[in-house]
Amino acid sequence: MKVGIAGFSGSGKSTVFQWLTGVVPDPSRSQQGQMGKPEVPDPRLTFLSGLFKPKKTTAAKMEFLDTPGLNPSERRDNARRLGIMRDADGLLIVLNGYSGGNLADELRKFRDEMLVADMEIVMSRIDKLRDQLKKAKPAKEKERDQLEIDILTRINEGFEEGQPASALGLKEDEEKAVRSFQLLTLKRQLVFVNQGDDQGGKELPKDLLELAPDAVAAPAKLEMELSELSDEDRKAFMSDMGVTGFSRDEVVRQIFAGMGLIVFFTVGEDECRAWPIINGVSAMEAAGAIHTDLSRGFVRGEVVGYDDFVACGSMKEAKTRGLYRLESKTYIVKDADIMHILAST
Repeated sequence: MKVGIAGFSGSGKSTVFQWLTGVVPDPSRSQQGQMGKPEVPDPRLTFLSGLFKPKKTTAAKMEFLDTPGLNPSERRDNARRLGIMRDADGLLIVLNGYSGGNLADELRKFRDEMLVADMEIVMSRIDKLRDQLKKAKPAKEKERDQLEIDILTRINEGFEEGQPASALGLKEDEEKAVRSFQLLTLKRQLVFVNQGDDQGGKELPKDLLELAPDAVAAPAKLEMELSELSDEDRKAFMSDMGVTGFSRDEVVRQIFAGMGLIVFFTVGEDECRAWPIINGVSAMEAAGAIHTDLSRGFVRGEVVGYDDFVACGSMKEAKTRGLYRLESKTYIVKDADIMHILAST
């Protein structure tokens, strides 16, 4: 999944990108966007690797796209910048938490920018489809166009009431019908408050949490600067500033979960690996994360839950206790399941 790091200019968005990915922002790509692919730290994978001692350990990764910041006062170029955000599967909206502004207002304004941009696309498409209906076309094509108009009209009515497309409860087929428009208000969103040096650990304002209950926060610039110091200097500065630890790894995990992602593990002497998948997919769909052939030829999955495996201490004991089980292609994979896929070739 590609997560777009988005926000207004001056929110510290690129600093957050560097803090999360370790990639130094390239000024020459500031208007096109820049990619970074950090690993998702997972203590469970570390435990499994320590137990199986494989030749290779592979963590799940996330893709972050640092998008150009929106200009809150001069909106002329914002349409192009919003267009770059559309390439992302989900959005991490960065708010300026170090200048003393109202975070809830900043979030409302940014969401309004996205809603207006989506509204322009939807209205333009509705007008185009209505013109097409006036022309001679096969009945099936007219029926398909009318169905799309109905869905888009419903979405637009929601926009007029200030509702994002994600709030309308679109059915799977309806969402599929409008997927090509890459509506910003239909994407998964998570809010990140980029805190100042002296704000780490402070509670977020209640009015912001009413808008974004799952918002996360951290002093990204401070943590990044501290991480670049020598061990001795870092300990001294952290002591002086009352900083007890770093939150970067936990924030990456929160973003991963906030985008609706989980992992399943494959283990063995050759490799222990965490495979990222969308929460709620079947075992057959999850097998496709490893290789499409495993999904097409899926026969069954051999599965044991991570906690059950840890309690047993070995696969042999898990089988003895009946916790290592066979699952069909319809089994819904749970976070941290340890799976072995059996497929026909």
